Amino acid sequence: MANHKSAEKRVRQSLKRRDRNRAVRSEVRTSVKALRSAISEGDATDAQTRLRDAEKTLRKAASKGVIKRETASRSVSRLAKAVSKLG
Repeated sequence: MANHKSAEKRVRQSLKRRDRNRAVRSEVRTSVKALRSAISEGDATDAQTRLRDAEKTLRKAASKGVIKRETASRSVSRLAKAVSKLG
C-alpha cells in the first residue's frame, strides 16, 4: 500500500480515472453493439442514426484519452462502411 502522501493521492486519482474510463468504455461498447445489431437486421435508417451516436461516443472517448484517436477513427470508418453497404 502507499506510504507517502503523494502516493496515496496517486492511488485516489487512479481509482477515479479507472471508474471514469470504465464508464466511457462501456458507453462506447453499448453504442457500437446497438449499431451492429441494426446493421445485422438490415435497417438502414436506424443504422444511420445509430452510426451518428456511435461516432459521437467514439470521438468523445478519444478526446478524453480513453481510447486512441486512431482506434476511434478506424472504428468509425469501418462502421460507416458497413452502414453504407446497406443501401
